[in-house]
Amino acid sequence: MSSTTLFPFGKEKKASSAGVAVLTSALLLTFTLGCSSKNYVRSQTQPLVDQTNQLDSKTASDHRNIVDTDERAKSGITKAQGAADAADQHAMAAGQSADAAGKSAQEAYNRVDTLNGVVANLDNYKSISDTNVTFGFDKSVLTADNRKTLDDFAASLAEKRSYILAVTGGTDSTGDANYNYGLSQRRADAVVNYLATKYNVPPHKFYLIGIGKDQQVASDNTAAGRAKNRRVEVKLMTNMDSSAQQASK
Repeated sequence: MSSTTLFPFGKEKKASSAGVAVLTSALLLTFTLGCSSKNYVRSQTQPLVDQTNQLDSKTASDHRNIVDTDERAKSGITKAQGAADAADQHAMAAGQSADAAGKSAQEAYNRVDTLNGVVANLDNYKSISDTNVTFGFDKSVLTADNRKTLDDFAASLAEKRSYILAVTGGTDSTGDANYNYGLSQRRADAVVNYLATKYNVPPHKFYLIGIGKDQQVASDNTAAGRAKNRRVEVKLMTNMDSSAQQASK
């Protein structure tokens, strides 16, 4: 019979308790070490994560800024191009206006120069026909009768050469003298505009003057006389004799 070492029951229980305690301590140590390792790793990696997040935010912000700057730059380029185009158009329009103004000025100078020559030699012109139209009180608008009279007078103008039309406007003596000068001028203008528009009479063919009440053709003591004074007289004048007129046709 082999001998077996037997431990008293109490001792065996104590030995088991000691083993459990050792195992528990080991587990606690492992857990503690594990927690410490995780905390350590977290403490080491968290700044990296934060920095990465910050870099991501900054990158996104920089991208937005770049896109915004690019859009503003494109908008600025578009506006600048639009302004440049508008400036070119204004410059072109200004150039055209200047050319037109220069042309008009030259034409006006030519007309004045021609008229000056005509007036200077007015004594060499003689009247070959004339007509007159009358106006209502304080009126300067042509009536149907006025237009018919002017049509009859202008019918032969196309056949004439080297002529001028002396257009003289007048008024009766009623009213202010300065006002009547302006009124007589407006009446003469109405006749000139009608003949120039309908019969293509060039401006240098007209010798125009408004004389107000200075040269009356009838007495202002009667209504009939005053009506005659509210007139525009048109004289067709030429410096060529009849034979020269026929030869020039």
